[in-house]
Amino acid sequence: MLAIPRAEFAVIGGSGTFKINFPEDLAVDGEDSGAGDLPGINVLAAGLVLETPFGKSPPLKLFAAGEKRVLTVKMHGWRGGVARADASRQLFWVFREAGVKKIIAEGGVGAVSHLFRIRDVVLPSDYLDFSLRKDVRLSDQYLLAMRQAVCPEIKEALKEAARRQYVRVFDRGVYAVTDGRHFESPAEVAMLRILGADVVGQSMCPEVYLAREIGACYARLDIVVNYAEGVVEDWRHEDLKDIFHTEGKRIGRVVLAALGSLDAAQDCGCPQLRYPTLLTEE
Repeated sequence: MLAIPRAEFAVIGGSGTFKINFPEDLAVDGEDSGAGDLPGINVLAAGLVLETPFGKSPPLKLFAAGEKRVLTVKMHGWRGGVARADASRQLFWVFREAGVKKIIAEGGVGAVSHLFRIRDVVLPSDYLDFSLRKDVRLSDQYLLAMRQAVCPEIKEALKEAARRQYVRVFDRGVYAVTDGRHFESPAEVAMLRILGADVVGQSMCPEVYLAREIGACYARLDIVVNYAEGVVEDWRHEDLKDIFHTEGKRIGRVVLAALGSLDAAQDCGCPQLRYPTLLTEE
């Protein structure tokens, strides 16, 4: 059985970096990684499939960036034949056992607000959970407060890094979480807009719950890949395909640059929002 490696940082890859080999492709042929003060990348292990109480983990990669050790996974760890809830449990169990303190996630979202444009970058600050995966947990030990769902320190690092790569960066927004895999109907999108959503996607939950459960800080970067149904104009598959094939390196540079400006200290207050459960017998 493989030993679980130690790492204080993690990157959950989504559709943004799906088409690149992260992080190696960001320094091919002498290309500047754009990672600011982050030292060179050294991949320590790849294809790590680890045993968990919830089944075998998705393949993980461990890399070093100077003194930082980072675990990363492609496309949220989802695989064919594995329920997303199970994939999330497997992934975050590994993160907990590895000692991960700070997590960056990335992905693509649909614009619910008509103010967004395609290729805008959004750093969600809150969420509305319409998924059916609310009861995804590793244990019953904790009562989780979600008043600060997103770590302000990681979000600030992502904002500064994103502004060096993108013109339009929004450092707040409400992410509506749905199950998919289909896109939402125009009526559903209208409902989400009335309820306060700015973007819609399928990833922030249960990740944000599980990060809080393991005592880790969590923030994410999302690129607008389409207008949700009934917003501005009909989305085109060709536009989605183009973004998925062309934006990977830019998004990867943002993630690496943000990692470069972070340390493992958790002075943000996120871990203190996890309380012992009261639902136990004395």
